[in-house]
Parts: sequence; structure tokens; C-alpha cells
Amino acid sequence: MRITRSDRFSAFLLLGAAALALVIANSPLGPGALALSDAHLAIPALGLDLSISHWISDGLLAVFFFLVAVELKHELTRGELASPARAIAPAIAAFGGVVVPAAIFLAVTAGSGYEGGWPIPTATDIAFALGVLAVFGRGLPGRVRAFLLALAVLDDLVAILIIAVFFTRDPQFGALLAAVVAVVAFGLLSRLLRTRMRVLIAVAMVLLAVIAWYFVLQSGVHATIAGVALGLAMKRDPAGRVRHALEPFSNAIILPVFAFSAALVAFPAVSPGELAPPFWAILIALPIGKLLGVVLAGGAVSLVARRRSGGGLEVGELVAVAALAGIGFTVSLLMNELAFARSPEVQDEGTLAVLIGSGISILLSAVLVSLLARNRRRRAIPN
Repeated sequence: MRITRSDRFSAFLLLGAAALALVIANSPLGPGALALSDAHLAIPALGLDLSISHWISDGLLAVFFFLVAVELKHELTRGELASPARAIAPAIAAFGGVVVPAAIFLAVTAGSGYEGGWPIPTATDIAFALGVLAVFGRGLPGRVRAFLLALAVLDDLVAILIIAVFFTRDPQFGALLAAVVAVVAFGLLSRLLRTRMRVLIAVAMVLLAVIAWYFVLQSGVHATIAGVALGLAMKRDPAGRVRHALEPFSNAIILPVFAFSAALVAFPAVSPGELAPPFWAILIALPIGKLLGVVLAGGAVSLVARRRSGGGLEVGELVAVAALAGIGFTVSLLMNELAFARSPEVQDEGTLAVLIGSGISILLSAVLVSLLARNRRRRAIPN
């Protein structure tokens, strides 16, 4: 189980799952795999009729977002974002890393009718970015990982808000109210887990979690928001234990399965000039927009921090973190599915753009982090 908690393991598994999906989708097995992904598994009694790919993105991914919410809560209360002084630099950098890619996307897609995909290049994949840092960043100071973690967590918070606000269609307030009641009951029960009836309470909490997910799905809000609400509502200490227990399952199964499902895309049989504007917008905004946004926004505040207290990131460290932030992957793939749900061809091109753009960021950040780590180790060796 220890290896499944490793950032490196998670990154390699995600990349392998996406690569395997692309190979299968563009092989003779492709039509069968795509048909299976689109096959529906219905539960008529509950009014559920979702394709396998939607069971993955709406169901399994809700568990991942639960873990994200637990980590976010921890960082806001005990971690890198627990005080305004520590949160300000990554918060400003995260803001730049959202605004600049979104602006580039809107500029490239202006007048095309696809401007609604602007959130796609704004996300950072925590697991993948930390995995690349773990693989290539041996010897770097802890402040680099801490800054990246804080920035990525804030990015995920922005992504959660974007999903909740911009990808909600025709909300059903009755179902939403039922979901809120289930989440509140879940949170209250989590405060009783140390009593003698903890097994029964745990079973009741699982049932309430499923009920909350069901009503969020029925409300028109994306079902992953249920995971976020449950993670934030659960008492901090038991939530940490649950996160520790579920982390291997998320790293080894949930994220790779989602990466495989999302990357199961056939290469479009068109020339580069015929690709839709969102393809080019994502391809530019994800690696370049993230890099520029994080460096420009975070650079000024880091410079001030270093002058005042000697803290903050050095220029090279900030550039490396900015390159890592361009690895969108999981959340960007989800946003691409949501943004272009009614345009399958554009959605496929968007998926390829996310994978290529994230791949560029992986290569760029691997080089920058490796050089930074090597220089750091050289400086540490006495003459």
C-alpha cells in the first residue's frame, strides 16, 4: 500500500493510463472500446441512466473531489494556507495562473462560439505536478513543494467554484435542498465517530454520502460537487483518517480509470488547419498561459517577500513551479467534458489538446526542475 501513496507512482500511473487509452482508441480495438465507454448502465427505479464514462466522471471522480476537499480544509486550517501571510503569495500566483490562460483562450476562440471552454486551461493537477516534482526535484528545499501544493490546492478551489457556477444547468432546488440536508447530517454524524456506535454511524454516513451524491446529480449541479461538500462538512480529524484510507484507492484506481476513460479518443482525421479553435487555445493557454500567469503574478509578491524577510521563492524556483502548474490533466479533462458536452468532435480535440499541452508542461517542468535541483546540490557540496 505504501507505493500507492507515492506522488511518483500516481504520476506514472496516470500517464500510463492516458497513453494506453490513446493507443487503444486509435487501434482496431478502438470502435469496440468507444462503444463500451458509451454503453449505458441504468437504474430505472432511481431514475439513473448514465453511460459508463459518466459513471466514472460523475461517480468515481466524486471520491477524488472528496479527498481534494479534505486536503483543502487541512491546508486552510493547519497547512500552508492557514495564515494570510503564508497564503498571499500562492494565492496571487494562483490568480495569475487562472486569469492569463483564460484570457488567452478567449482571445484565440473569439467569435468562434466556443468561448465557453475558457475554464479548461485554468486547472492544475495536484497529483501529477507533485509527482513530477518528486521524480526530478531531489534536493530542492521544502518551500518549493509547499508553494506548489498551496497553489494547486487554490487552483482546485477555483475549479470547484467554476464547475458549480458555470456548469450547472436548470438547477432543481428541491433536489439541491435534499442534498444539503444529507450533507449536514453527514457532517454532524462525523462528530460522533468516537462513540461506541461508531460502526453503525460509519454505515449511516456512507448511506448519507450516497444520498447526497444522488440528489446533487438530480439537481443539475455536477455530481463531483457532492464529494466537495462532504469533504468540507466532515470533522477534520476523522476526515484525515478517511483520506489516508482512501488515498491508495484514488491513486491506483480512480484517477487512472478516469484518465483512461477521458483519453479514449481517436485522433481527428483532419489537417492541423481544420482543427477547431479550442484545440489551439488549450494548447497555447495550458503550458504557456499558466507559465506566464504564475510567473508574472507570483514574481512580484515573491520579490517583496524575499526583500522583507528573506523568504519566498527564488526566480528559478518560481519558474519551475509555474511550469509544473501547466500540467492540467485530470481537472482540465473534466472541464473539457463539461464545456463541450454537446460538441463531441470539439470535445475530442479538446482532450487531445489537454494531453499535449500537459505533456509539454511535463517535459518543460522536468527539465527546469532537474536543472534547479542539480544546481542546488552543487551549491550544497563544499569546495
